[in-house]
Amino acid sequence: MDWPHDPDGEEGSEGGRKYGLAILAKKLDEDEDFPLSSEEFAEKHANEPIRINYKKVVSVADIFEHVEPAEYETIVDFHRGVGAAMRSGGFWDYHPVGENPEKKRA
Repeated sequence: MDWPHDPDGEEGSEGGRKYGLAILAKKLDEDEDFPLSSEEFAEKHANEPIRINYKKVVSVADIFEHVEPAEYETIVDFHRGVGAAMRSGGFWDYHPVGENPEKKRA
Protein backbone atom coordinates (compact mmCIF):
# COMPACT_ATOMS: atom_id res chain seq x y z
CA MET A 1 0.00 0.00 0.00
CA ASP A 2 1.23 3.52 -0.72
CA TRP A 3 1.04 5.50 2.52
CA PRO A 4 0.35 9.25 2.64
CA HIS A 5 3.57 9.58 4.64
CA ASP A 6 6.43 7.40 5.88
CA PRO A 7 5.35 5.86 9.21
CA ASP A 8 8.91 6.29 10.49
CA GLY A 9 9.42 9.79 9.09
CA GLU A 10 8.95 13.14 10.83
CA GLU A 11 5.20 13.27 10.21
CA GLY A 12 4.63 9.66 11.21
CA SER A 13 6.73 9.28 14.32
CA GLU A 14 8.18 12.67 15.25
CA GLY A 15 11.72 11.62 14.45
CA GLY A 16 11.73 8.31 16.33
CA ARG A 17 10.04 5.01 15.67
CA LYS A 18 6.78 4.68 17.59
CA TYR A 19 4.32 1.83 17.53
CA GLY A 20 0.60 0.98 17.56
CA LEU A 21 -1.55 2.57 20.21
CA ALA A 22 1.00 5.32 20.92
CA ILE A 23 0.61 6.59 17.36
CA LEU A 24 -3.19 6.47 17.55
CA ALA A 25 -3.22 8.33 20.88
CA LYS A 26 -1.03 11.10 19.42
CA LYS A 27 -3.90 11.89 17.04
CA LEU A 28 -6.13 12.87 19.97
CA ASP A 29 -6.47 15.78 22.35
CA GLU A 30 -7.59 14.40 25.70
CA ASP A 31 -9.41 17.61 26.64
CA GLU A 32 -11.12 18.40 23.33
CA ASP A 33 -11.78 15.14 21.47
CA PHE A 34 -13.92 13.26 24.00
CA PRO A 35 -16.45 11.81 23.88
CA LEU A 36 -15.06 10.37 20.65
CA SER A 37 -16.96 8.56 17.91
CA SER A 38 -15.07 5.47 16.69
CA GLU A 39 -16.61 5.82 13.24
CA GLU A 40 -15.61 9.48 12.84
CA PHE A 41 -12.06 8.82 14.06
CA ALA A 42 -11.70 5.86 11.70
CA GLU A 43 -13.05 7.85 8.74
CA LYS A 44 -10.74 10.78 9.41
CA HIS A 45 -7.58 8.64 9.74
CA ALA A 46 -8.51 5.50 7.74
CA ASN A 47 -5.57 5.42 5.33
CA GLU A 48 -2.87 6.55 7.75
CA PRO A 49 -0.12 4.03 8.56
CA ILE A 50 0.32 2.53 12.01
CA ARG A 51 3.53 0.62 12.71
CA ILE A 52 2.60 -2.46 14.74
CA ASN A 53 6.14 -3.77 15.27
CA TYR A 54 9.54 -3.55 13.65
CA LYS A 55 8.33 -5.23 10.46
CA LYS A 56 4.56 -4.68 10.14
CA VAL A 57 2.61 -1.55 9.14
CA VAL A 58 -1.19 -1.49 8.82
CA SER A 59 -3.77 1.22 8.26
CA VAL A 60 -5.99 2.77 10.92
CA ALA A 61 -8.92 1.27 8.97
CA ASP A 62 -7.46 -2.23 9.39
CA ILE A 63 -7.36 -1.79 13.17
CA PHE A 64 -10.79 -0.16 13.43
CA GLU A 65 -12.44 -3.11 11.65
CA HIS A 66 -12.06 -4.83 15.05
CA VAL A 67 -13.16 -1.95 17.29
CA GLU A 68 -16.48 -2.60 18.99
CA PRO A 69 -17.42 0.45 21.08
CA ALA A 70 -19.16 3.10 19.00
CA GLU A 71 -17.99 5.86 21.33
CA TYR A 72 -15.31 6.49 23.94
CA GLU A 73 -15.94 8.77 26.90
CA THR A 74 -12.25 9.18 27.90
CA ILE A 75 -8.79 8.53 26.50
CA VAL A 76 -8.46 5.62 28.95
CA ASP A 77 -11.60 4.07 27.43
CA PHE A 78 -10.03 4.62 23.99
CA HIS A 79 -6.82 2.84 25.03
CA ARG A 80 -8.74 -0.10 26.48
CA GLY A 81 -11.11 -0.47 23.54
CA VAL A 82 -8.54 -0.09 20.79
CA GLY A 83 -6.07 -2.29 22.69
CA ALA A 84 -8.70 -5.03 22.90
CA ALA A 85 -9.39 -4.60 19.16
CA MET A 86 -5.68 -4.88 18.35
CA ARG A 87 -5.44 -8.09 20.38
CA SER A 88 -8.61 -9.61 18.88
CA GLY A 89 -7.50 -8.64 15.37
CA GLY A 90 -4.16 -10.39 15.82
CA PHE A 91 -2.11 -7.18 15.59
CA TRP A 92 -0.35 -7.63 18.95
CA ASP A 93 1.76 -10.56 20.02
CA TYR A 94 1.23 -9.70 23.69
CA HIS A 95 -1.86 -11.07 25.38
CA PRO A 96 -2.35 -10.74 29.13
CA VAL A 97 -2.58 -14.03 31.01
CA GLY A 98 -3.44 -15.06 34.51
CA GLU A 99 -6.49 -15.48 36.70
CA ASN A 100 -8.16 -12.34 35.45
CA PRO A 101 -6.59 -11.07 32.20
CA GLU A 102 -9.10 -8.22 31.93
CA LYS A 103 -7.68 -6.70 35.13
CA LYS A 104 -3.99 -7.23 34.34
CA ARG A 105 -2.30 -4.13 32.97
CA ALA A 106 -0.58 -4.54 29.63
